[in-house]
Amino acid sequence: MSTPRATVSCPTCGLEEHFSKLADARLRIEEHRAETGHDPTWELGRFAPGVEKMGDEAGVCGVNLDGDR
Repeated sequence: MSTPRATVSCPTCGLEEHFSKLADARLRIEEHRAETGHDPTWELGRFAPGVEKMGDEAGVCGVNLDGDR
């Protein structure tokens, strides 16, 4: 597999899985929570420079943290 888009890990049980699609990683997080009650996290891989720039400008969840509109 090429560089993963996301890595899902769980510090409670040591789960670590790599995914090429963000939707699959998100689904795995929800499945793991339902199956175990653990709280896994994900780390996103690199995106195209333009995507990263737009994400930085949008801020967290689309909210611009600088207060600019």
